[in-house]
Amino acid sequence: MQKLHDARDVVETYSPSEHQFNRRRQTVGLFLAPLVLGVMLAAPLPIAAPAHKMAGVMALVVVLWVTEALPLSVTAMLGPVLAVVLGVAPARAALASFADPIIFLFIGAFILAEAMFVHGVDRRIAYTALSWRFVGSSAGRILLVYGGVATVISMWASNTATTAMMFPIGLSIVGHVTRSNPSGSVRGFALAMMLITAFGASIGGMATPVGTPPNLIGIGMLERIVGVDITFFGWMALGLPAVIVLFAGLFAVMYFFGVRGVAIGEGGAEAVREELRRIGPISRGERNVLVAFGLTILLWVAPGLFAVSGIDTTPFARAYAQAMPEGVAAMCGAILLFLLPIDWRARRFTLTWDQAAKIDWGIVMLYGGGLALGELAFTTGLADAMGKGITAWLPSHTTTSLTIMFTGAAILLSEATSNTAAANMIIPVAIAVSQAAGVRAIEPALGATLGASMGFMMPVSTPTNAIVYSSGYIPITAMMRYGVMLDVMAFFVINAIVLFLAPIVFP
Repeated sequence: MQKLHDARDVVETYSPSEHQFNRRRQTVGLFLAPLVLGVMLAAPLPIAAPAHKMAGVMALVVVLWVTEALPLSVTAMLGPVLAVVLGVAPARAALASFADPIIFLFIGAFILAEAMFVHGVDRRIAYTALSWRFVGSSAGRILLVYGGVATVISMWASNTATTAMMFPIGLSIVGHVTRSNPSGSVRGFALAMMLITAFGASIGGMATPVGTPPNLIGIGMLERIVGVDITFFGWMALGLPAVIVLFAGLFAVMYFFGVRGVAIGEGGAEAVREELRRIGPISRGERNVLVAFGLTILLWVAPGLFAVSGIDTTPFARAYAQAMPEGVAAMCGAILLFLLPIDWRARRFTLTWDQAAKIDWGIVMLYGGGLALGELAFTTGLADAMGKGITAWLPSHTTTSLTIMFTGAAILLSEATSNTAAANMIIPVAIAVSQAAGVRAIEPALGATLGASMGFMMPVSTPTNAIVYSSGYIPITAMMRYGVMLDVMAFFVINAIVLFLAPIVFP
């Protein structure tokens, strides 16, 4: 049974030229980063000493993130450590963000996702959906449901792990179609199946706060820097419509260019049902995971349900909000996995600590480091200086123009580096510029947050792309062509939804 920690590297493959490019980029970063730090510290910047030193640290971190000369999480930890060493801030203040409550939302959500993979809940969901009578032998409906499953799972689990789990399922479907159409052309179908796996998983992560790290980075920075509290339900009110519209557009493009006219025999549906029979009846462990996961989701969305019901101002609702923030709710669900038994006599429970400890701690550290750097930039005055400097060069300072600018900047940056690193770099700047321009920071920051989850053009843009590119069904030119189409689509969708819904959801 494939597990979450195994899935991250299972088929992430680059071509020799891409390996060579990455190697050179990393070498450049190792030498360029300390050079940039030295130049920044020596430059006569017209800002206070703490902000001056912080500018050097931020420049070094940006170079290391873009070049990936060091693991991203190591760079995230290096930044606050250097800030302490250079006297920018005391250790307690510089490292406090690593214990931010949202860190525990990450940890709890990752443990729940690990349990899904350990017990195969994800595979059961995928094969159950594909075995529906609605799907049948229609190539279009297979693509729709298959891509939809990838999108829905990635709302709650890592998009990389979701892609790695769906990838072999997609390959087996493509293989069957190829065997049943020996004289027909199914390359378009194969291309569509692979791309909707990666692109759908990347899109799905925008729907919930826990779907992808940039979401929690944006939420955390808005809370700590701007003082805006974005609830789980409130985020979904914004993120879910964006996911629905973008997935509909993605499916339409993949269907029109890759699936129309492809015939699939009845054997395809039978192959899926056979795989579902092979998985067997639902196990005790799967039931326990679904119970813990369902309870956690209920705890997450309860404040939103209270608001919809008009009882969010009652003493009970206020007490609940204080006692059950999202991070605590996630940890309650995670702890429940260690209490629900699979075999009580043998004292076997749903999840062991050895299994839970295999979550992606690097992403947790990357989030903590990014949040620390963002807060240090504001407390030292660096963000204010940057905001005023950038604002002076901008022709327009309205909420609309800033949202459009930072959404586009985040999408472009996500093509060059990790979406988490892109979020850590662009969101503080969006907030700083908004504050300097005297406009609400929510819309530009949310545009930057959602834009950072894009990255469709190249195999190196995100691990999900690298995984499906390894199938051999995707020419690099095709990935770039469809990636550009989706980036442009996402740019307009994100801006429209943020500018229309954010003032309503977050007045």
